[in-house]
Amino acid sequence: MTTWLTIGILFTFAAIAFVIYRWGNVKCIGVTPVRTFTFIAILFTSGLDVGLIMFPLTEFAGYADLGASPEYGFTNPLAIEFGFWAFLIWAFYFLTCFYFCVIEPRVKFFEIPVVKFINNVVIIGTCAFTAYLLLSNLPWYLPEMGDGETIVSSFYLIVFVIIAAAVYSSTSIRYVRRLSLASTGLFIGLIVLMWAGAFLSEDSGIGEFITTFALIGDYFGNIHNFVLPINDYHEFYLFWWFAWSIMIGQFTSRFVGGLKTYQVLIAMMVFPSLPIAVWFTVLYYYSANEIATTGFYNLAMVMVGITFVVNSLDSLIRLYTDNLNLTVERFGKTKYILGNIALMSGLTLLFQLNFLEIQWVGALAIGLILACFGYILATKYKTVAAIEQSPKENKIDFSKIELAN
Repeated sequence: MTTWLTIGILFTFAAIAFVIYRWGNVKCIGVTPVRTFTFIAILFTSGLDVGLIMFPLTEFAGYADLGASPEYGFTNPLAIEFGFWAFLIWAFYFLTCFYFCVIEPRVKFFEIPVVKFINNVVIIGTCAFTAYLLLSNLPWYLPEMGDGETIVSSFYLIVFVIIAAAVYSSTSIRYVRRLSLASTGLFIGLIVLMWAGAFLSEDSGIGEFITTFALIGDYFGNIHNFVLPINDYHEFYLFWWFAWSIMIGQFTSRFVGGLKTYQVLIAMMVFPSLPIAVWFTVLYYYSANEIATTGFYNLAMVMVGITFVVNSLDSLIRLYTDNLNLTVERFGKTKYILGNIALMSGLTLLFQLNFLEIQWVGALAIGLILACFGYILATKYKTVAAIEQSPKENKIDFSKIELAN
């Protein structure tokens, strides 16, 4: 699996370099373009899930324990966390976003029946894993509802309601913009709330925050160490990002509103990384100084995490139901909602039973990416080589999002 992952990573970065060299100044226009701020909000909230909110506080101590994991000794825990979640790996999303916006309309590789089937297996599997992550982390963040370790019936009910809300939201693409902007606003509010709780209550102020934030700079000095897997846990993360990459690229490509290709790369790598860096800095300060987050802060994190889950599932459910023609228009709202709730709930339980692994899903995604490249070389090389612009039928019209179903 490590060799397969390494091949996927090296190919991805080589492809990114070629795309920037060949099409760096091409204007990318999606089928439902939105303004840049909205595009970034959709990207950020669709491209991340509850793990961003819930994982760091459980991981910092592990990254600091060099006795158990000496491979982390090249940098500090905050830089490790940032490297697992931000900057370089967002380039995965850029490659697939560019592909689906500019190249796929001419190639139509993902319309080949077997490819479409495998792609939707990846999407559906990753949807269920997102819900499973929330379920598995609730005991840690809401110990008041249980013993802090066991998943109780209340947690299953919470996740079921969240899946139902996401399925209902996916019935209209117009909800995407509103939900993405709301999720972004709530996340920023959570950062401000917890920053104030840590740095003001401890009388440490801006200076201590800046000192802690500066630790992230070590990531950029050691960025080469994050390209290939550091250990099995980093490998898990990289497979997870690959599992997301095709579907997030496919989804976000709809909303690109005229940015040039190199600007899309910058936007995707830089803008999501800024709030992630601030958020991780705040959480690391809590962890390093052993400031408790129980009670109100944990509840606030769970609420924002739930919003992220609804936003992510909304996007991905909409994507696979469109791909498979399992739409509201075809089946009616009631059958659509009940069918997707049953599917997502069942697969979430399979992850809970350790029947499925996200690494398998990521490996499938790498296979699709490499197969797509082979298909282009074999059958569509001249077509792709001749590309000089986004599809002509895609026009910059920011009102389309309000008219879409």
